[in-house]
Amino acid sequence: MKFVYNDGGRKAAGWSGDAGDCVCRSIAIATEKPYREVYDALNGTRDSMRQTRRMKGSSARDGVRRVVYESYLKKLGWHFVPCMTIGSGCKVHLKKSELPAGRIICRLSKHMAAVIDGVLYDTYDCSREETRCVYGYFTKKIKTEPTREELLTRIAYLKSLLDQ
Repeated sequence: MKFVYNDGGRKAAGWSGDAGDCVCRSIAIATEKPYREVYDALNGTRDSMRQTRRMKGSSARDGVRRVVYESYLKKLGWHFVPCMTIGSGCKVHLKKSELPAGRIICRLSKHMAAVIDGVLYDTYDCSREETRCVYGYFTKKIKTEPTREELLTRIAYLKSLLDQ
């Protein structure tokens, strides 16, 4: 799988150094939203939820609890597609041939990463030479018919890929 370094806009938002922000970063990359907007939205989603012991320690900088990022992604129109169940073993790996085309956010062991048309976008190559198991992935719900504006956006994106 091809790997492209991408911090999701973290540096451009004014942060430096290491952080456990893979959830925020992968969402920013896959949704094409500014890092700061995603960062604030994740923390805002957390703050709007009933606080429990499990919720403590959830932050966009150091790790977001699943209930928080699932709620945020659902609001954005994304849904989760599981790739394995308890006892099933690993069926899907972080490998282009085993993942769908398009923009997805892969849930991995203790990590999340953005994959766009089979290319891994992250701050390091987390694929473990394409052996890393994908627990599932988030994808944008597909409408039955895209609008004219959505089609033009897709065409512009594909043209930009061809120009690279």
